[in-house]
Amino acid sequence: MEYNTQRDKLRINDYGRNIYKLIEYTKTVEDRDKRNLMASVIVDIMSQIVPESKEMKDYKRKYWVHLMILAKWELDVDLPYDITPEETVEFSPHPIKYTQSKVAYRHYGTIMESMIKKVAEYPEGDERDELVRLMAHAMKRDYLLWNRDTVEDDIISLQLEKISGDRLHVPEDFEYLDYREYLKGTEDERRANGTRKKKKKKK
Repeated sequence: MEYNTQRDKLRINDYGRNIYKLIEYTKTVEDRDKRNLMASVIVDIMSQIVPESKEMKDYKRKYWVHLMILAKWELDVDLPYDITPEETVEFSPHPIKYTQSKVAYRHYGTIMESMIKKVAEYPEGDERDELVRLMAHAMKRDYLLWNRDTVEDDIISLQLEKISGDRLHVPEDFEYLDYREYLKGTEDERRANGTRKKKKKKK
């Protein structure tokens, strides 16, 4: 099981851990056009999670700044606005409204299920397919953190279809990564935490 104390601290909590994971995965995509597409879709999802008044001038600019802050300014994409690392956007905390509906699969969390349902409303095309790939990778990683003993790729795909109301399907050419790739970062964090604890004991 992965604990919050073992995870990277989120710079902006309102968007949740899954948005952070999608951004981290987007960093690894080599094709620049795909990175630009994924970044744009992530910004659209962020605007759904934390909606702002569309009457505000350049209201989407704030989400792009937040995207880069969450990415630690390490995401190489074509920004639609002139943004620099020295810039910050004022962000006011607000009460989080907890959903009363039941979550089909608790290990994925409510935000992931909300994203799947939102993407299911997108028109068919490359944009939706790329986001489905991102979510499938994130779902497998969450599943492995919940249960490392057994995980079947077909199960992840079926659960994605079920959550989306059978509107989303992983592309035919999509392949899940080896389970060790998803857990690599987690193992590094655990080793680092274990080293820190040993040093504290010696002191």
